[in-house]
Amino acid sequence: MNGKKWNSAGLKGWLYLLPAMVFLGGFMVYPLIDVFVYSFEEGYHSASQTYFGIGLYNYSYILHDPYFLQAVKNTFLLVVITVPLSTGIALVISVGLNSIRAFRDLFQTLYFLPYVTNTLAVGLVFMILFQKTAYTDGFINLIITWFGGESVDFIGGPYWAKMFVLCFYTIWVVMPFKILILTSALASVNQDYYKAARIDGTSKWRIFTRITLPMISPMVYYLIITGFIGAFKAYSDVVALFGTDLNAAGMNTIVGYVYDMLYGNSGGYPSYASAAAIILFMIVLTITCLNLLSSGKHVYH
Repeated sequence: MNGKKWNSAGLKGWLYLLPAMVFLGGFMVYPLIDVFVYSFEEGYHSASQTYFGIGLYNYSYILHDPYFLQAVKNTFLLVVITVPLSTGIALVISVGLNSIRAFRDLFQTLYFLPYVTNTLAVGLVFMILFQKTAYTDGFINLIITWFGGESVDFIGGPYWAKMFVLCFYTIWVVMPFKILILTSALASVNQDYYKAARIDGTSKWRIFTRITLPMISPMVYYLIITGFIGAFKAYSDVVALFGTDLNAAGMNTIVGYVYDMLYGNSGGYPSYASAAAIILFMIVLTITCLNLLSSGKHVYH
């Protein structure tokens, strides 16, 4: 009798999971398998849906394509610079917000506003602030020259200037969400730990490193992992700043390269796009696994 009840309960549980499994299978698992198959089909023709062979040519092609190599360089620089900086700055701001009483809700709202603003609209504002034209040097260059520096074309000028704008913009966009998460994590820390530390005369820095940081470490690692994934998927932010011809600007990303191979000026090559997408998937998967392994040693549970 108990066996029948267990079977009935187990069947009911699987029925509850069935819609989600169908959705995940249809929109995530199947496309991933399809892209994996496409990536090995050499000479694939979209109109006739035919190909002349199966092999590693698509991977060899994109790994020797200077546009793809530039996109990989841009993406890795964006990830390495923006993820640690945005997380660190968000942590400092969150600790500051948590330590004040007056106008805390107001400051939290102000910091969260960029997150609910359209990224393309914010990108256009940044482009106007940094862009140097025949009529104006832009607001940022106005400040630079006011302090005695030379104006720089941040949008159409040297590579370092364009990368600076992209990193600055990315940090600006992602930081509000991180502040929200970290502020919530700080509010959940048991205040008894702080009271005991103050009674012992512990310094503020030691309280932060020995109590605050370990207690919120799960949220910090969550933000680092999701930050890596989000930065590797960057595309719309770059378009908002530098336009759609990112290869000409030298500012394309891996996701932008995939889009260009499908629909852009170099479009019509789904096999190349699939190979690039699989490489991106493997990079993100590897970094995520490494982060998860390291979190087991440094995250307080």
